[in-house]
Amino acid sequence: MASFSSLGVGLGGSVDVNALIKASVDAVKLPITKTGGLQQQAALTTSKVSAFGNFKSLVSALGDAAGKLTSVTGWNGVKASSSNAEAVSVSAVGGAAATSFSVQVQNLASAQSSISAPLQPAKDPVGAGKLKVEIGSWTGDPKAFTAGSAAAVEIEVSATDTLADVAGKINGAKAGVTATVLNDGTGERLMLRSTATGEAAGYRLSATDTDGVHDDAAGLSRLVAGTSTEYARNANATVNGIAVSSQTNAFADTVAGVTFTAAKVTTEAVTITVQKDNSSVKQNVEAFVKAYNAVNSALNESMKYDKETQTAGLLQGDSTAVTLQNTLRMALQSVNDSGALRNLSSVGVISAGGLGSGNVSPDGSLVLDATKFDKAMEDPDAVKAFFRGPDDGGSNDGFAEKLKGVTDKLLASDGFFATKTKTYDSALKLNAKEIERINDRADRLEKSLTQRYTALDTKMASLNALNTYIAQQVTTWNKSS
Repeated sequence: MASFSSLGVGLGGSVDVNALIKASVDAVKLPITKTGGLQQQAALTTSKVSAFGNFKSLVSALGDAAGKLTSVTGWNGVKASSSNAEAVSVSAVGGAAATSFSVQVQNLASAQSSISAPLQPAKDPVGAGKLKVEIGSWTGDPKAFTAGSAAAVEIEVSATDTLADVAGKINGAKAGVTATVLNDGTGERLMLRSTATGEAAGYRLSATDTDGVHDDAAGLSRLVAGTSTEYARNANATVNGIAVSSQTNAFADTVAGVTFTAAKVTTEAVTITVQKDNSSVKQNVEAFVKAYNAVNSALNESMKYDKETQTAGLLQGDSTAVTLQNTLRMALQSVNDSGALRNLSSVGVISAGGLGSGNVSPDGSLVLDATKFDKAMEDPDAVKAFFRGPDDGGSNDGFAEKLKGVTDKLLASDGFFATKTKTYDSALKLNAKEIERINDRADRLEKSLTQRYTALDTKMASLNALNTYIAQQVTTWNKSS
């Protein structure tokens, strides 16, 4: 609001015009600022938007937890162990068959490496020309090179390039090899090493020298002539006496679903064991219980009434929050029509109050009765059928499948949360539009009142001046008479 420091002079200086204008403007803005007014309504709606956004995230997490209980992988957990993990470590994917086999490692995978003859004097230019790096494999005796599918990389070397410059260009070309300069006292040597292990990751370095001779000990050719090379090797092992090979030290799917990784050459056989592991099933059920309790607790907190402080939760009495909670609680009451296990209680998921039989405790929370669950898992196929339905059934036969269907529907683009978001967005837009309308009216009133008081002040100042003049004239007349 504008301030009029001189306003009121014509009114005798005793009228607080700013306060009068402010009071009038504040009265117009009262629908915005009063308790329960538009400002508080917007803040309340924004808080509800945040609350339902949190519910949406928690329901999504619940759906993910249910999804893990519908996944085949989650029910085919396995654990793999090695009798000598320092020499051969092992991992297995869900669904891998229970098995046991022996592994012996003859050699580890290695990369190709080479070192050039010494160049003297050190740090002098090497010589102009081109270097070519090809990736492929060396086979036979004597060794013969077969290029792989990767394109050869050519590297330009200028007449002023030192060996360090050449190494930098090789590394910058990303040709499948790394280059390093070694100074051993006899001169500088170019050391190369392939970036990957295994026979197929070998390389061949060749030079095109500007002197026209490409394989002598002069110019750029010196980096090739007289080179000492250690060729790449695959890792070699035997599985139950059968020879196997790998470019790396990891033997993936040599045995279906199992990866064993060699770390040392072995002198004795290492036994690898793969067996069923139901611990992941229990972890997934516990994760489901935790996810459900999280969303249920958030809903309870938002709808509670504290008798001691006489304060209501943000959504106390909100019918849509009640609907959401009831929808999820009803989903827990789902009963399978077939199978040995019919409800959550039968697999050990019971109310925190211990009511069992699929009922829920007063606050709706769940717990996993480990003893009851372990008893049910004596028949893991029955527990699997409860959550997933029969293998030859539909996609909505098991408890977890049904619950996943409920959460997917709530989270759909036209579902519960999307509808709620649209409702709140609409309310906030209407609120903002009404606040804008009232503020505009208040601004116009402020401007109008300011103009009127300014005009009145000017008029009163003029009348006061006239009154003073007349009084002076009367005084003058009285003196003269």
